[in-house]
Amino acid sequence: MIRVLALSIAMVLTGYGAAAEDNTGLRRLTLRQDVLGWEAVGRVDFGGGGYCTGALIAPDLVLTAAHCVYAGGTRQDPSKIRFRAGLRDGVAIAERRVARVAAHPAYRPENGMAFENVRHDVALLELEAAIPAGVASPFRTDRPARGGAKVAVVSYAAGRSDALSRQRICGVIGAQNGLMAFDCDVFFGSSGAPVFDRSITPARIVAIISGGSKTQDGTISFGMELPSIVADLKHALRTGDNVWEGDGAAPSVLRQGADHRAAGHFVRP
Repeated sequence: MIRVLALSIAMVLTGYGAAAEDNTGLRRLTLRQDVLGWEAVGRVDFGGGGYCTGALIAPDLVLTAAHCVYAGGTRQDPSKIRFRAGLRDGVAIAERRVARVAAHPAYRPENGMAFENVRHDVALLELEAAIPAGVASPFRTDRPARGGAKVAVVSYAAGRSDALSRQRICGVIGAQNGLMAFDCDVFFGSSGAPVFDRSITPARIVAIISGGSKTQDGTISFGMELPSIVADLKHALRTGDNVWEGDGAAPSVLRQGADHRAAGHFVRP
């Protein structure tokens, strides 16, 4: 709890100073035309229940949070994971099963929201079959533009799990050592949600949501810079390092008594 609190204080002290009053509210992407341009964002559903948010960064690769692919410290079985691109009221633009999962080797599920865990809380899901770019065009990942304090988030979450919601403007409130803090409106189910830099055209993903906490002033959420982490994961898929496929679950024992009540991941149980 102390480490998480120290992280949020350090980030705010080195923050960009985005004004909360500039933030826009969430908008549900209800109609088919609302989803245009955002089809590559989808819901990642797990066989045992629960979901996260993910986004295509290649026709067969979905970017999401590493903690999403662990259940109780054990690796999720990829054969029971589904990516449902642009899911809206029970209908997905495209739906695929997952063949392989690559979680960053520096991510440790037993360490919760520790600094290094948040910074490496990234996974790639390799789909059994590609989704054509004409159906859902993948996003590029990039570094945040220098001085860019405004971002956008597209996500699913508790209470709005049946359709994407977009927050057109929210703020970067701090950045330090590859970590970023936001005041975006995210909640359970938003883990893995793409954060887009509004100063870059076309839209590029500059972070994903790892977790955060609700405060009396709103939500503080945390993410990470992506380029080097994503490069590591693509290399892992090529080499098979820390990659698993169907029925490849392996135990990862959680440390008992760890206190992460100050902030936590946004997986929808």
